[in-house]
Amino acid sequence: MNVLPRFPEGFLWGTATSAYQIEGGVNEDGRGASIWDSFCAEPGRIKNGDTGEVACDHYHRWPRDVELMADLGVNAYRFSVAWPRIQPEGRGPADARGLDFYERLVDALAERGIAPALTLYHWDLPQALQDGGGWMNRDTAHRFAEYAALVADRLGDRVPLWITLNEPFVHMTEGYGLGVHAPGEALLLDALPAAHHLLLGHGLAVPALRERTRGQVAITNNYSPVWTAGDSAADHAAATAFDALQNRLFTDPVLLGRYPDLSAFGVTELPFVQDGDLATISAPLDRIGVNYYSPTSVGAPRSLARPGGPSVLSEVQDRLEAAGMPFEDAPIEGYPVTAFDWPVVPDGLRELLTQLRDRYGDGLPPILITENGCSVRDEPARPDQERIDYLDGHLRALHQAIEAGVDVRGYFVWSLLDNFEWAEGFDQRFGLVHVDFTTQVRTPKASYHWLRDQLQAQR
Repeated sequence: MNVLPRFPEGFLWGTATSAYQIEGGVNEDGRGASIWDSFCAEPGRIKNGDTGEVACDHYHRWPRDVELMADLGVNAYRFSVAWPRIQPEGRGPADARGLDFYERLVDALAERGIAPALTLYHWDLPQALQDGGGWMNRDTAHRFAEYAALVADRLGDRVPLWITLNEPFVHMTEGYGLGVHAPGEALLLDALPAAHHLLLGHGLAVPALRERTRGQVAITNNYSPVWTAGDSAADHAAATAFDALQNRLFTDPVLLGRYPDLSAFGVTELPFVQDGDLATISAPLDRIGVNYYSPTSVGAPRSLARPGGPSVLSEVQDRLEAAGMPFEDAPIEGYPVTAFDWPVVPDGLRELLTQLRDRYGDGLPPILITENGCSVRDEPARPDQERIDYLDGHLRALHQAIEAGVDVRGYFVWSLLDNFEWAEGFDQRFGLVHVDFTTQVRTPKASYHWLRDQLQAQR
C-alpha cells in the first residue's frame, strides 16, 4: 500500500451522510412531510421514480452503520438532522421522538470515540413552510433559528461541531432557480431572496447555538475553482461572473459582511436586505466547511460545444442561456470522469484552498473538508480502484495545501453509504459501503478497506 503523507495531530477523519438520503422512515414517529417527499411524488422528477421513503433504512439500522464507522476507524461523523422529525410543521414545540432518535445516535457515536458533526439543514425543509413560500419567505429564517435552538437544547452538551447549512448555493440554484431539485421552483435570478433568507437563517441560528452549546459553529459551502474556457476579455468576465455566483454569493456575506458584485447579472440592488441583516449574517464562525468535487470551466455565451456527456451545468444550460446568463459552461477535457461525468481533478482541491486563503486572509476560519468523494458504477465484488485513486489523489492534494500554509483541520468522505442521490435517485453510488436497496445488506467496498488501512497508518 502506498501510504499517505502524515496529517497534523488532531486531524479529523470522517465520513458524511444526510438525513433524507439515508434515513427512510418518512412516515414514522410523527415525522412531517418535507419538500423532498413532495418532490419525489411528482412524476418525472426523480430518475426511475425512486424516492427516499426507505433509502438506506438508517432510521432502523443505524447501530450497524455506527459499527461500520467504528471499524473504519474514523474519529468524526457528519450527519444531518431532519427538520420535519423535530418540527413536523416547521414551527412549534419539538417532537420528543425525533430528538430521541438523534440523541441515541449521538450517544452511540460518543461511546465509539466518534465525534458527531451535526448539520442542521441539508435541504429537507418541512413542506408546511414551503406552502408559505419556503426560503423565499423571510419568516423561514426565523423558523430555522427556532428549530436550531430546539436541537441545541437537547444535544448542545454532546455535539462538538454544529453546521448550520449545507451547500445553500446548490439548494438555491437547483431548488429555487432551476427547478431540478425540491421544491422545484424555476425562478432563475428571481430566486435571490432565497439566498438571502438562507444566509439570514444561518446568521440567526449562530447566537442560538452559542447560547446553548460550547461546540464549534460552521457553515458548509460547495466550491469550484473556475477555469476560463477562452482567452478573450468576455471569457474572463464570464469566469468572474460565475465565480461570484458559485464561490462568493454565500461566502462574502458571512466572512466580509457584504454581497459580491452581481452587476454582470443585471443585479445592482438587493431590496430584500434589511438594516442589520449583514451584521447578523457575518457573526464570527469557528470553522468553514468546504465541499469539493471538481472545477468548472466557463466562457462567454457562444454556444460552446459540450461533447462527451454533461458537465457541471450542461443539464440546465438551455435554461441559463434563455435567461441571458453571462456565462456558458465548457467541457474540461484530458481528465478521467466519475459516473456523474464530473472531471477528476485532485489538484483542483489544492487550488481551491489556496484561493480561499488568499481571498479571505485572516478572516478565513480554519477549514474542514466536509464533503469529497466520487460516484462509481460499482458492485461489491468490483476492485473499486477508481474510488481508491480518487481518494488517494485528493488527500495528497489536500496535504499539499496544508504544507502550503492553509489551515485545514479535517476531511470527511462523501459518503459512508450508497444512498438516495437526489434527482438521480439510486443511480449514482458514492458510498464506501455498498447498499443493496432491496435487502439493505451493507457490504464494505475495497475503498473502505483502503481508507481503514490508511487511517491505521496515521495513528
